[in-house]
Amino acid sequence: MPYVLLGVGVAGALLSTKENRGKAMDMFEKIKEKVSNLWGGRKKPDLLEKAGRPDPYDHEDAKMVGEGAQYSVEYYNKEVQQP
Repeated sequence: MPYVLLGVGVAGALLSTKENRGKAMDMFEKIKEKVSNLWGGRKKPDLLEKAGRPDPYDHEDAKMVGEGAQYSVEYYNKEVQQP
């Protein structure tokens, strides 16, 4: 228990200035990114990287593509195949 209190006290002293808080947040983000990459976490691909190479496990993207395909078929049926 004394070590926990000592750690909280040291952290409070270090994070008392705005500059130190900013450094701590930057360090936390870097560590979080490294741990995420280490454990196989995937970063979301940029839209330009993703274009033309759909991920079969991205269900929301597949749903959007399906809805887009339906729109064009309905438009064709309504406009071109009118009796």
